[in-house]
Amino acid sequence: MKKNLILAASFAVAIFATSCDTKTTDNDVVTENEMAAQPAVQPVANPNVAATEEVVAPENAPVIAFAETTYDFGTIKQGEVVEHTFQFTNTGKSPLIIESASASCGCTVPEPPKEPIAPGETGNIKVQFNSTGKVGQQSPTVTVRANTVPNITQVSLKGTVEPNNVPAAGSNGPVKRN
Repeated sequence: MKKNLILAASFAVAIFATSCDTKTTDNDVVTENEMAAQPAVQPVANPNVAATEEVVAPENAPVIAFAETTYDFGTIKQGEVVEHTFQFTNTGKSPLIIESASASCGCTVPEPPKEPIAPGETGNIKVQFNSTGKVGQQSPTVTVRANTVPNITQVSLKGTVEPNNVPAAGSNGPVKRN
């Protein structure tokens, strides 16, 4: 019984430790031309709608339009915290309600607005990425669920985390890069 408990705990720790490891290989590198060919916002498919059906937003539905969907924080040292604010506008005709904003891993924390965003108004989603325990290429994603069609939109951070062999004094504070 003890062996099974220790094995299960070890397995859970191993899964947790590797859950945010998003290193890329040479096969994952996307050229600038390929990036330009991709749409700026890639909505997630709704599993309740058949692939051949096109989702059409009601005429008065809210629309979330991000100023940017990907933020490149460049190269940072392991242990630094990056903060970035994604700004969006409700370009629809009714109030926009962000139901939730969730990150792809525990290293990233989104803070969406709690109040509805009126048509024509802007809102912000503040995102913090903690690079503690991370090395290499990182690309955490934030999934935003709202009363839009489609109801899910994604934004992401990307960058490189270099190993930090000697901790620098005062390096644990957030690094603002807007």
